[in-house]
Amino acid sequence: MKSFYSILINAIVAGVTNTFVWFAVTFWVYLETRSVMVTSYMAGIYIGTVSASGFFLGSIVDRYRKKTAMLFSSILTLVLFTLAGIVYVSTPPAVFKDPDSFQLWLFIVLCLFGVLAGNIRNIALPTMVTFMVEEDSRDKANGLIGSANGTAFLLASIPSGFVISFMGVFWMLVFGIGLTVIAIIHLLTIRVEEQQVVHAEGHKTKIDIKGTIRVIKGIPGLFGLIFFNTFNNFLGGVFMSLMDAYGLSLVSAHVWGVLWAILSLGFIIGGLTIAKTGLGKSPIRTLFLANILMWVICIFFTIHSSIFLLSGGLFIFLCLIPVVEAAEQTVIQKVIPQDRQGRVFGFAQSIEQAASPLTAFMIGPIAQYIFIPFMTTGKGVELLGWWFGTGMDRGIALLFSVTGVLGLIITLIAMRTRAYAKLVRI
Repeated sequence: MKSFYSILINAIVAGVTNTFVWFAVTFWVYLETRSVMVTSYMAGIYIGTVSASGFFLGSIVDRYRKKTAMLFSSILTLVLFTLAGIVYVSTPPAVFKDPDSFQLWLFIVLCLFGVLAGNIRNIALPTMVTFMVEEDSRDKANGLIGSANGTAFLLASIPSGFVISFMGVFWMLVFGIGLTVIAIIHLLTIRVEEQQVVHAEGHKTKIDIKGTIRVIKGIPGLFGLIFFNTFNNFLGGVFMSLMDAYGLSLVSAHVWGVLWAILSLGFIIGGLTIAKTGLGKSPIRTLFLANILMWVICIFFTIHSSIFLLSGGLFIFLCLIPVVEAAEQTVIQKVIPQDRQGRVFGFAQSIEQAASPLTAFMIGPIAQYIFIPFMTTGKGVELLGWWFGTGMDRGIALLFSVTGVLGLIITLIAMRTRAYAKLVRI
């Protein structure tokens, strides 16, 4: 467990770095271009690449020792952040204000891919729980992983807003590169007792999607769980694409960053609660009940233009995310052989994220040309404006509420399926 805790600390350092850079770049791009479409496209590119790369990254985790995979992740991040820095310092500042600028998008893509490289860690970490933690304590260990993610959000949120407001992108990159070097050095000092790499029979160097599908099909209801989470992520793409734009319409960049730091305590509290109490007799039932509460919150947390209402809803929402993630991880760790876990986690990630890019690319134009006009100059002003409010931020808010209603309906339907009935007994 001492080595596991050291790995968690290292994951926090890497997570802080990637979250810090991702938040800061998103804030900066929106403030430079004032374009909702650009931020939604950024989200689409990121989620799309996460989706497409899950199969491949999962096979890397299964193919090599987990520490080696994590080390490769940080080195790749370091290279990409350095290239982004070269693009930034060699480009006139005025060029970045143009949403169609090639240099702007080259910078965005390099930063996003640098952050994406950290996804290898996200796949490797739950597979390490399988051989580093006893089975009856794995749900609690998964809760600690959720807390580690929350800690990364907490430690990254405040400086990301402040660095954009008061220092600029250059220093953001300096800090990002420096923290990545620290993560690499620290990881080299950690001893992980992984005696040998466990390979799937006959598939040492293959992604082997067909074999992974056969394993998942052998577990009753597991495909249903993956597809349920896929639909949730389809709707969740709305929030990933537009939440920063909505928040920045209410407060300044550095206040938004400080707020996210406070809200990220929800990740930590939710994860620590799971680490202490576990997930109960049925992790799947816990997962679905958490989803119901999350979608109810999404219906109401933007019903009025209030940073306090938004903050309260987001805090509870973030407390529940570690519950959902730990439940799925615990089920996979229990029913999937170790030699396939990297591929299964990667496969689940790819499938579950597959719908989000479509949402992200669609939602920017939908918000820009339908919901925002509806609540600024359209019929929404007359029908809803007297109590819901009017303006750009209220158009985004209405879109959030509609998404929450759809998510709640789908969750209640899913709880009446055969897949749910089978998984709830695991």
